Amino acid sequence: MIELENVSYTYPHTVQTALHDLSFSLPQGKCILVTGPSGAGKTTLCLAAAGILHHEYGGKKEGTVTVEGKNVASYAGLSDLAQKIGIVFDDPEAQMIFTTVEEEILSALEHRGLEASVIEDRLASIMQVTHLSELRNRSPHKLSGGQKQRVALAATLVLGNDILILDEPTSELDEHATGRIVSILNTLKAQGKTILLIEHKFSHFKEIVDTIVVMENGKIRAAGIPAELLKDERLRKIVIPDFSGIRALKPVYKSSSPAPVITADPLISVQDLSYSYGDINAINGLNLAIRPGEFIAIVGENGSGKTTLVKHFNGLLTPTEGNVYIAGKNTRQCTITNLARDVGLVFQNPDHMFFADTVREEVEFGLKNIGIHNGDSVIEKALEEVGLSHTKDLYPRWLSRGERQRLAIACVIAMKPPAIILDEPTTGLDGNEARLVMEILKTLQQTGHTIILITHNREIAQYCADRVIMMEKGRVISDSARGAC
Repeated sequence: MIELENVSYTYPHTVQTALHDLSFSLPQGKCILVTGPSGAGKTTLCLAAAGILHHEYGGKKEGTVTVEGKNVASYAGLSDLAQKIGIVFDDPEAQMIFTTVEEEILSALEHRGLEASVIEDRLASIMQVTHLSELRNRSPHKLSGGQKQRVALAATLVLGNDILILDEPTSELDEHATGRIVSILNTLKAQGKTILLIEHKFSHFKEIVDTIVVMENGKIRAAGIPAELLKDERLRKIVIPDFSGIRALKPVYKSSSPAPVITADPLISVQDLSYSYGDINAINGLNLAIRPGEFIAIVGENGSGKTTLVKHFNGLLTPTEGNVYIAGKNTRQCTITNLARDVGLVFQNPDHMFFADTVREEVEFGLKNIGIHNGDSVIEKALEEVGLSHTKDLYPRWLSRGERQRLAIACVIAMKPPAIILDEPTTGLDGNEARLVMEILKTLQQTGHTIILITHNREIAQYCADRVIMMEKGRVISDSARGAC
């Protein structure tokens, strides 16, 4: 249903080819999973296959793209192509402009000429299968990352298109929500839908995937049925992350950070914490103690309060009730800048942290915020620790997703906080990149840092963390040692 023939593409104002002489076929009724390192060209492939590159982007284009036997250039525009193809991008928030979840989903049906009864039935059905009924009147912009992702997916699925292009639709979803999406796609495939899926969670989708395509440097390096392709050990490490053995890992980087003194006293103490977003209770009477040098994984379903909790550790949120103490200081009495000396936070999307024109200036920005100037040696060592010394003069957004994630970590460790919090740091990374990030974090723990990790990945919790805290409805429901989960 979609054919790419000898397609090459270079983005405006760049010289590096994003897609290089790429030929690709997406047959009717099949599910093809595309994976590979960040920066390999996966999202660009999606844009090409959907006709978006041709109709909306400049740059240098070569080759042909056809959808249902018709060249994308022959379509009147994206609205015409949208009758054939539904697409979900990897940044769900960028697709949302309305004030409620229901309006967001209904907006997709506005220009379809459907009868009111048909629209009502579709809305009710898609709300049910994506488990959004309870959120229908909520603002999409106040939802958790995983909830936003479900809204973006619902707005696409409600159209009923025969071709679906999904760019990491489960990257921010927990295990249960991912399972729901797999079930939905399995049903759609059984109905004859054609699916192009960009994903790093092959193990969840293995029952519906007909072909795996591995991309590197804008090219298709390998393609085949999963059972055959995964016999290649190099390809297997890209497709399936392996975190086994990381807990006992010896340091792989020379760290410049001084090891905090390990004591029995908590570094972070949470006492009867409650927090509400308006009339929504996100944290409910939570108590928790985190000691220096621990490697903690915080797990739980989307909306369970994980991100809300850790935002109290660096002052981004102030308790509605209760108190949070960092190194003995009540966060109510501290500024965000003061708390940054004790706690560093790496956001789920590293791009939300970047402001500067070069990698070096990005790391320097955080140092200046806490009053450290002329920190050349500190910057150099931080970049060395995460393997990015060679990128110091580059524009941060030119880096691959994995490199941007490591840059975000460098920005934090340069400030040498005793505690480092990371919200889903392996989202969007292939197996090799994800393992590299976890090796860096384990090394930081070995130098004395406290690592607090929010993750939906069971293997990370099992193999990397020394303690797993599970949350549900704003409460801690289990707290186990040695990665038992």
